[in-house]
Amino acid sequence: MKTRITELLGIQYPIVQGGMQNVGYAELAAAVSNAGGLGIITALTQPTPEDLDKEIKRCKEMTDKPFGVNLTILPTIKPVPYEEYARVICENNISVVETAGRNPEPFMPLFEGAGVKVVHKCTSVRHALKAEKVGVAAVSVDGFECAGHPGEDDIPNLVLLPAAAKVIKIPMLASGGIGTGAQMAACLALGADGINMGTRFLASKESPVHENMKRAIAEASELDTALIFRPLKNTARVFKNAVATQVNEIEREKGQDMKFDYIMDLVAGVKGKAALTSGEIDGGIWTSGMVQGLIDSYPSCAEIIDDIISECVGTINQRLAGFIND
Repeated sequence: MKTRITELLGIQYPIVQGGMQNVGYAELAAAVSNAGGLGIITALTQPTPEDLDKEIKRCKEMTDKPFGVNLTILPTIKPVPYEEYARVICENNISVVETAGRNPEPFMPLFEGAGVKVVHKCTSVRHALKAEKVGVAAVSVDGFECAGHPGEDDIPNLVLLPAAAKVIKIPMLASGGIGTGAQMAACLALGADGINMGTRFLASKESPVHENMKRAIAEASELDTALIFRPLKNTARVFKNAVATQVNEIEREKGQDMKFDYIMDLVAGVKGKAALTSGEIDGGIWTSGMVQGLIDSYPSCAEIIDDIISECVGTINQRLAGFIND
């Protein structure tokens, strides 16, 4: 396939693996890249910039194809040496960085000086326009369906994608709620130049999480996610387990008096990370998107990409073309 995204990123198919905390290790990134997409290592999954350097080098031993690094910039209780992580990315000649969270503008001179293409994840048209203005190479527009943080506007991709495509000039990835070839065809029809998938690759053979988590995703429906942190204006979509349900109950009980302190112990990141490793579904908070309702297996990344491309092409050439009377 040939789109502005394949040309920009130097990949065979316009499919990007989203950056996922505690999931984006070298094994998964290399598997996606080797299958023709763009794999992504998650920088902050690595405890230090030095660890990120080692993980990038490990990935280079597993693939000779392009791969990227995600750098999510968020307020934290403990200061994060973002600039040091960014320097490691540049020093390793990484060609693509996926930024998310805060505006990447402070890091643009460093990335541009090293020839790194920046793809910024946005949850609104206004954020996409701002990212374009500060000089990113592409945007990844994240709809309300997504896992993780969908923003506070609650605009699904059926509206968000064409709204963004109408006003931005740089290449655009569709992100959030995508896991099939028919959806990919729809995203391309709505103005996207490719797709970004997280949950679909979370449920893959090479994903580093426990098989219990993959099985839970495959058995879940689109109704089995929960939105937490809404009263705190920091909404996150997570897998609907006992912990997420308890958080929602506390949020409803506290109402306008809700404070993060009331749920801090429940949503601790260390618990979520431990749950992904141990396979204890209710061991902590972990993210999964509504697209889990369309996932019923966890094959290899190569099989996932092959199936999506085949279905996408078939949808365009057969199903959609069949509606036209010559």
